[in-house]
Amino acid sequence: MNIALILDFLKELQQNNEKAWMDNHRKFYESAKAEFKTVVAFLLEEMATADETLLGLQPKDCIFRLNRDIRFSNDKSPYKNNFGAYFSEGGKKGEQAGYYLHLQPFGESFLGGGMYMPSPESLYKVRQEIDYNASELKKIVDLPDFRKYFGEIQGDKLKRPPKGYATDHPNIELLKLKDFLVIHRLTDAEVTSQDFPQQAIKMFKTMMPFNYFLNVAIS
Repeated sequence: MNIALILDFLKELQQNNEKAWMDNHRKFYESAKAEFKTVVAFLLEEMATADETLLGLQPKDCIFRLNRDIRFSNDKSPYKNNFGAYFSEGGKKGEQAGYYLHLQPFGESFLGGGMYMPSPESLYKVRQEIDYNASELKKIVDLPDFRKYFGEIQGDKLKRPPKGYATDHPNIELLKLKDFLVIHRLTDAEVTSQDFPQQAIKMFKTMMPFNYFLNVAIS
């Protein structure tokens, strides 16, 4: 796995984000894309032995397109400046909580997981589960490895309590969340190190109980 090649390509793309450059560097892109697919295939194979919801997924089910949707954006750059993949039941289009790999040069890479912008129905169910069973979630996020890798749950938050919950609810800060995300940021040196794929697996496995809690809530 040559992750350095992926970052080298993305560095060049960031400086030359236009179709003409991409057309002239198609082989460079194809090489970087193939390396990313290799990384994703490895992570999928390893994680599927621990999380059976990933069984049967292929890299193409998880990898996001490099092309940007520029229809409603003021930024007309045709390409993203990162490679991303989302591993969950249903792949990148799944509603379930999952695992996210984001490779971007200049220290912008990260591993993430959880639930981003859940549907109103799913958000309602997660809040209900927190109301009933916050102790289980707190037990997960207080584990030493979880704290070491991810710190606290992140995401957009309501300014006021959601409908049906009192301001003095003991878990009101968790209930105000609109996303349920965990993130571990990575330097270029970390993602290009030899042991990065194994470290990624370790972190993904650490977030498994967190994802399981969310997925049970919405099931």
